[in-house]
Amino acid sequence: MTDAADDSDPAAAADDAAAPRSEPVSKIDQSVPHSARIWNYWLGGTDNYEVDRAAGDAYCRSFPGIVDIARASRAFLARSIRYLTQDAGLRQFLDVGTGLPTVDNTHQIAQRVAPESRVVYVDNDPLVLLHAHALLSSTSEGVTRYIEADLQEPEDILAHAAGTLDLDRPVGLILSGILGHVATYGEARDIVRRLMAGLPSGSYLSLNEGTDTDPVYVRAQGEYNASGAIPYRLRPMDEIAGFFDGLELVPPGVVQVPRWRPDIAPSGDQPEDIGQAGGVARKP
Repeated sequence: MTDAADDSDPAAAADDAAAPRSEPVSKIDQSVPHSARIWNYWLGGTDNYEVDRAAGDAYCRSFPGIVDIARASRAFLARSIRYLTQDAGLRQFLDVGTGLPTVDNTHQIAQRVAPESRVVYVDNDPLVLLHAHALLSSTSEGVTRYIEADLQEPEDILAHAAGTLDLDRPVGLILSGILGHVATYGEARDIVRRLMAGLPSGSYLSLNEGTDTDPVYVRAQGEYNASGAIPYRLRPMDEIAGFFDGLELVPPGVVQVPRWRPDIAPSGDQPEDIGQAGGVARKP
């Protein structure tokens, strides 16, 4: 990024994190529910408005399982980052469509294992930008940055990320529940392909998305999409698996997210069969 502090200087990074942001609050539309803020609400966060809480509660009345999905997706994200840091040895991460900070964000998980990890977050929500100071906290050994960019412009994302990450070395690309906002499957696959094309061999993709396997979930999502909020498209399992074409899947492959390398055996109050699937794969 052209205005980023020198990444080698921890003090500069701290100054950059504390610097006031010029994004006008007026860009935030408080009259329409926003998926990132609703997700934040389901995860127990506080960065949301009444319109988001009302939409989240209405969704829960139609499909109470959405809270399990939100939490299972977040838990998968945490396990996949630990895998990429501990087992795959990655020290660089590009988290696209990060949403609002809650607990155990990508940089916190990675830097807990490897304090020198460098993390770039990407989102285009002005509310996320206003809360970027929370994302920009970092260990003194590592670096955390935020980029305001559009998922539909992968090359622009990569160009900005190159100001913080060494794109000649392996990177972990994180796409967590973001591709459902892309109108067509072909466009979504193309975005994944273009992002991975800009990363070197040995890079990894961690991806999870909502599936259309539960009719109640499908109906609730349809009602939400019809409300005027930014729509999210649930997709079949085979399409989610298709995002990993050309990559080497890490066992157990593309599965419902609670089944991907669980830390412990699921208890009775943690359902394994939910409408969210994902996986992790390596670029050969």
